Amino acid sequence: MSRPGMQERIQSGDKLFRCEVCDKMLKHYSDLMIHKRIHSGDKPFKCENCDKRFTQHSNLKKHMIIHTAEKPFKCEVCEKMFSQRGNLEQHMRLHTGEKPFKCKVCYKWFAQHSYLKRHTIIHTGEKPFKCEVCEKMFSKCDDLERHTRLHTGEKPFKCDVCNQEFSQHGNLKRHMVIHTGEKPFKCEVCEKMFSLNHTLKVHMMTHNVDKPFKCVICTKAFKFNNSLKRHLRIHTTDQPYECKICHKMFNEYGYLKLHMRIHTGEATFKCEICDKMLTQKFSLKMHMRIHTGEKPFKCELCEKMFFEKSNLKKHMRIHTGEKPFKCDVCNKMYSHNYLLKKHIFMHAKDISE
Repeated sequence: MSRPGMQERIQSGDKLFRCEVCDKMLKHYSDLMIHKRIHSGDKPFKCENCDKRFTQHSNLKKHMIIHTAEKPFKCEVCEKMFSQRGNLEQHMRLHTGEKPFKCKVCYKWFAQHSYLKRHTIIHTGEKPFKCEVCEKMFSKCDDLERHTRLHTGEKPFKCDVCNQEFSQHGNLKRHMVIHTGEKPFKCEVCEKMFSLNHTLKVHMMTHNVDKPFKCVICTKAFKFNNSLKRHLRIHTTDQPYECKICHKMFNEYGYLKLHMRIHTGEATFKCEICDKMLTQKFSLKMHMRIHTGEKPFKCELCEKMFFEKSNLKKHMRIHTGEKPFKCDVCNKMYSHNYLLKKHIFMHAKDISE
């Protein structure tokens, strides 16, 4: 009831009952008693079959249909059966396309009021759901549930083929593509097909017109020719910069300069926890994660966490199948440089024998 309507009832002598917790006004005392259960959590009506409890007897009656398996309400379009008329009415909107619930901020329409309610939080910025472990706040209960699995390690979604378990249903769906071999995502430039949309997005970077200098080995593109030349050293193992003290080789001069601090003893960045000295501010930042346990880089596909962005980048090759390191002798491709080096050693061993 609107506030003006309440004022009229008060003036006419009609009695209203106010909730002492939230100040909501109710017409009948019985309505107030039912409403107060929201605050108290009292659920006096219990299902004898599954022990689920309810605040109102009418809700218990509706619930009981689950156990009787009775579904008296039928969709005339697809013949699907429903236990409650309200569920049938909601279902019918799939066929009619009706979306009667409108967001007053962005004018987006929704088929169900619950969808609108969840959507509205985007505009309010409200995050009412709190993680009891790390106190992170969430706008949706579902998001909190998914997040909680990071702490509990729970993985309720299991692959029926290889028994691998996942914390999210979406990750299981993406994983299943490995078994089906399905590749529904197509590159509009070169027509190459991919099993994951994320893999396609990574691939599309190779077609970026703003990066005209392309690597002929792994098709990675660069804005500048010098960047391409530096990149090519990964594939050629060209390391023109040598440390005069220990003879270690580097593919960039900047890496050699940083390395020289090991020999000069120049270590100006100190860890306040263990007193370890480091040569770079960035190295100190990475080192601190050992103490804090922070892993800020997360794989969006399998949710594995990493200390460093470079480790995440290497890990992604498991999902993308990318193999940027090529053997110049037999053209075999590898996902990591250390695997290529091990492989090249086998050729060197064969030659020496």
